[in-house]
Amino acid sequence: MNGQDTPHGRGGADEPGRRGRPGGGPGGGGGGQPHRRRNEAGRERNRGGVRQYSKSAPSQRTRAADPARLAAFEVLRAVERDDAYANLVLPARIRQHRLDRRGAGFATELTYGALRGQGLYDAILARCVDRPLDRLDPAVLDALRLGAHQLLAMRVPAHAALDQTVGLARAVIGAGPASLVNAVLRRVSARDLAEWTREITGSEADPVRRAALVHSHPEWIVRAFRQSLAGHGRSVDELEALLEADNAAPVVNLVALPGLGSLDEAFEAGAEPGGLVEDSALYAGGDVGRLAGVRAGTVRVQDAGSQLIARALAAVPLDGSRGAGERWLDLCAGPGGKAALLGALAARSGATLLANEPAGHRAELVRKALAAVDSKVWEVRAGDGRDLGRLEPGRFDKVLVDAPCTGLGALRRRPESRWRRQPADLAQLGPLQRELLESAVDAVRPGGVVAYVTCSPHPAETTAVVAGLLRRHKDLELLDSAAALEAASLAGGLQAGRPGPGTGGTTAQLWPHLHRTDAMFMALLRRK
Repeated sequence: MNGQDTPHGRGGADEPGRRGRPGGGPGGGGGGQPHRRRNEAGRERNRGGVRQYSKSAPSQRTRAADPARLAAFEVLRAVERDDAYANLVLPARIRQHRLDRRGAGFATELTYGALRGQGLYDAILARCVDRPLDRLDPAVLDALRLGAHQLLAMRVPAHAALDQTVGLARAVIGAGPASLVNAVLRRVSARDLAEWTREITGSEADPVRRAALVHSHPEWIVRAFRQSLAGHGRSVDELEALLEADNAAPVVNLVALPGLGSLDEAFEAGAEPGGLVEDSALYAGGDVGRLAGVRAGTVRVQDAGSQLIARALAAVPLDGSRGAGERWLDLCAGPGGKAALLGALAARSGATLLANEPAGHRAELVRKALAAVDSKVWEVRAGDGRDLGRLEPGRFDKVLVDAPCTGLGALRRRPESRWRRQPADLAQLGPLQRELLESAVDAVRPGGVVAYVTCSPHPAETTAVVAGLLRRHKDLELLDSAAALEAASLAGGLQAGRPGPGTGGTTAQLWPHLHRTDAMFMALLRRK
């Protein structure tokens, strides 16, 4: 280990020996030096020249954790230790540490950047640590990931990234681990990201494995994306663009509930009008909780793709439509984003909404989401959605099945999910998706419409599920879902459609790299 790689960047050839001098103990001649200069207190003076103090000299070491970095560290610990979601933990940590707008932005970029880049950063760190990463204290590994992201992907000076990350480790983990963090990050800082990437991928011939490393995705997800592009009629040459979009920091999407909310305050704070759907905005002004409309529940954070799907279902015509008096059902309503927008749309059109959610605590979230909407319009039911088709057969005009899925289409917003999900999840979720869809078909009246929706582009969760349903139910027809999505949008040329299996209808698939939305899938099915 050379001088640069010692725990605090000292010693070796860069510092004259304080231990093991050639001449022996204190004051020894060592190397024929005739004498030592001492001050009045008898302490040895500087041995010639101007003494250079490194940033990691004891008197200059950072010993306190910077609040923004501490917030990011605490989020990573909650994600690893408690299986928490960063988007739920981070706002509370920002408020707890009283971060201003700049600090909150830094903490957000550091948190999400470290989570997105985890795969690539771990591959780099593995070359800088003298033991397998799984043998490191998880807290130390999280600190290293935060330091690696600052050094390799943020505009943070190397000395500040090192000093502050080591200070964080010293304050919250301990002095010994801080020495390890210092030594490892110094090795990381010896090269930039492009150099590290070339070294790690240089011998990799498989293009999918290479893409998985470069874009920091599990290999199975990269293969799933490639299959999904082909399955939805896209070129597999779009894979690189899709992965890049998946790693881009998403802009916060806002929606003003129709007839209830206003985006004027957001626009005054610098938001831009959304280009895909009406009553929407793109917000980059920091904590959205500071907006009065968000606090009142009349303005909500919701991906533009989700907004489009709710509006498409609300607007789709029915056979024998009753207009006012329609009954709508959100079969899997938690945590309530689509339910709130559907509730506001129902109130405007004279319909009513039943929002069903099996988990009690999530049902409460749905109630809170709907609180701004006239309570006469909606009702929340806490129960298994698979039972509703049997309990209320043929009672609903429109049914939304936003089915539990792998969430592969929302990895840019929930980057920690890419490291949690496994291929086996597809097989485990498939039966639940089919059972919920069967219940929805039983619950919708003849002439009514079911919207099957997932936040995943994987064929096993999208087109294969729809094809199986159509084989089992000859009384269902696939509508032109792409046209319905297009009609609900502000912009033309969505190019989200794909001919449905064996029908004249289409399914619809949105993409991050094409539409700047989550990869939402929708199929509209009418019961004849």
